[in-house]
Amino acid sequence: MAVTTIPTLDPQWLTAARFADEPQWLTEQRQAAWTQLADLPLPRFTKVAYGDWPLTAFTNELAKPAAPIDDATDDYQLVSVGQTTQTLTLPDALQQQGVILCDWPTALREHEALVRRYLFQKAVRPNEDRLTALNAALMNAGAFLYIPENAVLKTPINLWQLQDSRQAANFISHTVIVAAPHSDFQVLQHLSTVGEVANPAHVTVEVIAEAGSHVRFSSLDAFGKTTHAYVNRRGHLERDAEIDWTMGVFNEGNVIADFNSNLREPGSHTEVQTVAVSTHDQQQGINTKVTNYGRHSEGNILQRGVVLQDSTLVFNGIGKIIHGAHGAKAQQENRLLMLSPTASGDANPILLINENDVIAGHAASVGRINEKQLYYLMSRGLPEAVAKRLVIRGFLGVILSAIPVVSVRQRMIDLIDQKLNLAEAGDQRD
Repeated sequence: MAVTTIPTLDPQWLTAARFADEPQWLTEQRQAAWTQLADLPLPRFTKVAYGDWPLTAFTNELAKPAAPIDDATDDYQLVSVGQTTQTLTLPDALQQQGVILCDWPTALREHEALVRRYLFQKAVRPNEDRLTALNAALMNAGAFLYIPENAVLKTPINLWQLQDSRQAANFISHTVIVAAPHSDFQVLQHLSTVGEVANPAHVTVEVIAEAGSHVRFSSLDAFGKTTHAYVNRRGHLERDAEIDWTMGVFNEGNVIADFNSNLREPGSHTEVQTVAVSTHDQQQGINTKVTNYGRHSEGNILQRGVVLQDSTLVFNGIGKIIHGAHGAKAQQENRLLMLSPTASGDANPILLINENDVIAGHAASVGRINEKQLYYLMSRGLPEAVAKRLVIRGFLGVILSAIPVVSVRQRMIDLIDQKLNLAEAGDQRD
C-alpha cells in the first residue's frame, strides 16, 4: 500500500487549529503529536488501498466563520458548522442534573480539569497511529458531553456536526462523551457535508463508559462526494458498563472507519451494529474490533452492507480475547449484499483468542439478492424495482429494527432510499 504523504510542517496549521485561550497543556499535546508523525504507521485496513487518498490535503488558508445552515431543527441540542457552533441548547432540567454539553472553547474555559481527565487519556492515545496523531495535533472542532453519576436521561442528546465545504477548510473533529458511574442515556451523532469543495475530514469520538453506566450511541454518517474521510470511534468500558453502538454509514465519498471497543473490566458488554450502503465508484472500508480484557466481558458485532454500481465495501471484523479474560464472549456476523456485477465487497471475520475458557464464533457471507424472494414479491404484482427495495429493507431490517429512537431509524431509512434512488438514476443514464 502506498504511503499517505505527511504534510509539510507548517506552524500556521497548528496556530490556526488552537482554540481561543487554549491551555498550555493542550498546546504541548498538539506539538508532541505533530513531532511523532513521521515515526508512526498508518492504521491498517485489509483489502482497502487508501494510501493515495488525499486524507492530508489540508489547506493553509484560514477558514472564515461558517455561515449558518437553514435546515437546522430543534431536534438537535448541538449544531456545528465547521469550527462554528450554530446552535447549543441544553434543557434546564438536564443542566440541573449536572449534564454538560459544550464546544471545545467553552469546555476548556469552564471545565478544564474535567476535560484534561478524559481527553486522550482512556479511550484513545494520541500516538496510536499517524491519523490519530494528526487528529490530536490539528483538532479544531467537536464537542464535550458529560453525563454525571446516576443520571438517567429520558430523551436522547442529538449532535449534528457538519463539515463546511463551501470553502477550503480543515475539518478535524474530536468529540468526547463521558458516562459517569451508573448513568444511562442515548446520544446521536450526525455527520454531513455542506458545500462541494474537496476537503478531507478527520473525525474521532471517544466514549468513556464508567462503572455500571449504559450508553446507547447512534450515528448517521453522510459525508459528501468530494470528501475523503477517516472516522475513528472508540469505546472504553469499565466494570459492568455497556455501550450499544448502532451506526449508519451512508457517505458519498471514500471513507475508512475504525469502530473499536475495549472491554477493560469484568462484566463490560458491547453490542456493535453497523449498516452501510456504497454507490457509484466510492470505496468504504470499515474495521470493527472488540477486545475483551475483562473476565466475563461480552462483545457482539453485527454488520450488514449493500454494494451498488462500481463501488467497494469492505467489512473487517476483529474479535480479540486477551489471556486472562475467563468466561469472555465474542461473536460476530458480517454480511454483504451485492447488487451489481461490477461492485466489489469483502466480509473478513477474524478471531484472535488467547484464552481457553471462552465462547467465540463468527459468520460471514457475500452474495447476490435472493432470487426466490424477488420472484415471490414480483409474482404478487410488484414492479422489480419495488421488490428489490423490499428485499434490501428486509436484509438491513435486522439492524434498523434495533434502533431505539424512532426518528433516528427513519433518518437511516431515508438515507438508504436516497442512496438507492441515486444508484437507480445512474443505472438508467448508463
